[in-house]
Amino acid sequence: MAVLADSDTRWKWGALTANRIATDSRPESDGHRLSGYLLRGRATPTPRQLEEVGVRADSLREVTAVEFLREMEREAPDVIVLALVGGAVQAVLHGLARVTEDARLTGTARKRPVVVTGYVGVVYEKLADGLLLRHGADVVLANSRQDAERFRAVYEGVGADASAVTEAALPFLGGAPYAGHDPYTVVFAAQPSVPESAAHRAYLLRRLADHARLHPDREVLLKLRSKPGEHTTHIEELPYQKLAQRLEGGLPANCRLVYGHMGEVLDRTDLLVTISSTAALESLHRRIPTAVLTDLGVREALGNHHFTGSGCLASFDQLDAGHLPVPDERWLARQGVAADGAYERAFDEAREKVTGLLADAAAGRIPPLKPYYSLTTARGYLPGILSRHHLAPDGSPLPGAPSADRDPGPVRQIVRRAARGAYRHGVQRVAPVIRRMGEL
Repeated sequence: MAVLADSDTRWKWGALTANRIATDSRPESDGHRLSGYLLRGRATPTPRQLEEVGVRADSLREVTAVEFLREMEREAPDVIVLALVGGAVQAVLHGLARVTEDARLTGTARKRPVVVTGYVGVVYEKLADGLLLRHGADVVLANSRQDAERFRAVYEGVGADASAVTEAALPFLGGAPYAGHDPYTVVFAAQPSVPESAAHRAYLLRRLADHARLHPDREVLLKLRSKPGEHTTHIEELPYQKLAQRLEGGLPANCRLVYGHMGEVLDRTDLLVTISSTAALESLHRRIPTAVLTDLGVREALGNHHFTGSGCLASFDQLDAGHLPVPDERWLARQGVAADGAYERAFDEAREKVTGLLADAAAGRIPPLKPYYSLTTARGYLPGILSRHHLAPDGSPLPGAPSADRDPGPVRQIVRRAARGAYRHGVQRVAPVIRRMGEL
């Protein structure tokens, strides 16, 4: 199997999904070879981020989309998992379709790989846009029954084939059921892009510190996804680390910032608090008390509207007073987070579908990749999506596209790292200053 990912969280989703599909929900199994590829870009994970994710591959290297396609042209695996943002999925699908067609025309065709894609967490925005950019994969995984129904409705609504939609679950749920800890530990799962404004982020940090002061017997942790200068799935312009340095009075002794694997943090959590992080689903799966904050409103822009009906919506005022949300069991079941044993079979359908597609590929019966977006359906949109990854409208590499035959020397690698660092510096330091100047 091969996994192409563009951030730390998508690498985690893609690699664990590949393992779930291949090994009957045993990520530690060595029954298959996993080749990892990291798509070069602003969110390419650092070694520290990859270590924190904790998912190993037999090989792992950084590539562009064109380099990945040339690699697949030389030796394609049986299954490819695309753990990418929607536009990159669409570009690679068209590139793979071109690679397959070229091989057929030259008489060098081998069996076509089965292509799997999906989402790393809660889908609360750009539903139609993201789904149609993923259309064309053999399997589009939905993380819950609710998502599967929504995905099929979108595809059928535009007249696209919806048979690829397959109900599964988030591949990283699990861990020990909640049993209580001493000291009682409250964890706030921060998100890099929600909320966006400095005022709202400072408000959350202040309320978290106030909660720690109000409950000196508790340990209050702010779980961060990345360190300053690192990027994850979303851009973080206002890191909590910097806001904490400016907090009046500082953080109390029982309130601190933490990093690390989310599962390990949940191992010591008694109350998980968030705006709309996927960590809430991990927490609920373990039956850890979980609160989705309403302090900044229940709004689509925050993503917490996804949790309406869950029983988990609460405010800091309520949490300060000792309130513990009680989740709605029917809502949990529709979100694929049931902890009653059903999760162990959550990937059966996907595994069966991939097995059938592999048999069709071996017999030469698997149809060509055919995304909904084409020059017929989206002539004004598709070329721009493809060109961002150095692909022409027919899926072939544009002139001057990076070559996979040339290993970058040390100077080129240094330049790449410097350019990426400059971009991240611009996003986190320069852009906010310019934005504030524009508001004067």
